[in-house]
Amino acid sequence: MSAKKIISLLPSATEIVCALGLEDQLAGRSHECDYPEFVKQLPVCSYPRFDTDLSSADIDRTVKELTMSAISLYRIDEEQIRNIQPDVIITQDQCKVCAVNIDDVQQVLKDVTGNDTEVISLHPSSPDDILKDILHVASRLGVSARAEVLVESLNERIDIVKHKLRFVEDRPSVACIEWLSPLMISGNWMPEIIEIAGGKPVLAQKGEHSSYVGFETLKDADPDILVIAVCGFTIERTVREIGVLLEYDGWNDLSAVKNNQVYIADGNRYFNRPGPGIIDTAEMLAEIIQPKQFIFGFEGSAWVKFGI
Repeated sequence: MSAKKIISLLPSATEIVCALGLEDQLAGRSHECDYPEFVKQLPVCSYPRFDTDLSSADIDRTVKELTMSAISLYRIDEEQIRNIQPDVIITQDQCKVCAVNIDDVQQVLKDVTGNDTEVISLHPSSPDDILKDILHVASRLGVSARAEVLVESLNERIDIVKHKLRFVEDRPSVACIEWLSPLMISGNWMPEIIEIAGGKPVLAQKGEHSSYVGFETLKDADPDILVIAVCGFTIERTVREIGVLLEYDGWNDLSAVKNNQVYIADGNRYFNRPGPGIIDTAEMLAEIIQPKQFIFGFEGSAWVKFGI
């Protein structure tokens, strides 16, 4: 297998490449790729066209304005691409808001490399899709045997959680908040991950995109557990903006709030990255939803209980 120069424009793809033992072939990354730690030293090949330090409401407003103007949300550094001359670029075609999309990549490659670079585009919407993406990336990079071993180990971890919950009848309802202002409920793979972890997802359908909801809709659903895992936000950043939720009239009347069942999780590192780490997310949620059954050791670092 000859080594290839790989640019990953997707944090989950970066984790996949590293989990396959090909980290030495990574030649560039997106501005969001930050795990494993060493990838922060790689050349950055993409940047957002908006200030990511804005409040969630201001980010949402800016993103919608750019989208309405038909302006791409991300800028690809053509000079970096030209300097690296990658053999492979990994990107996605699922969400134009979340990361650089395939249309932008293909346009840059046409201008810079003459389309000599192989493009791998990912589009997962379920846990099974995520595992298939790992196999797909491995096949394209010539390491299918490694992927089979990796996927088998990830499936075993899922099976351990499912097996322990076989006879547990109490399945609390769970809403996972992906954005604070406006409110958005996590879709795609998250409803199924919630089910695996022993809960019943509300306000989201398996395999469907995350959706905006009004607070009254959340109030009517009145989930037993609220998990706040904001896309691109660490726990610390979410805590800084949590006041947006507390200001809703009726927040303190929610069952999850009254019963001290509100949790803040690292949405950036776990919930919104459809790579090998999504199994960590399932285990993390199992700790939250079924605490009598599981202790995986994520509390305090990957999630905390929120209380006022």
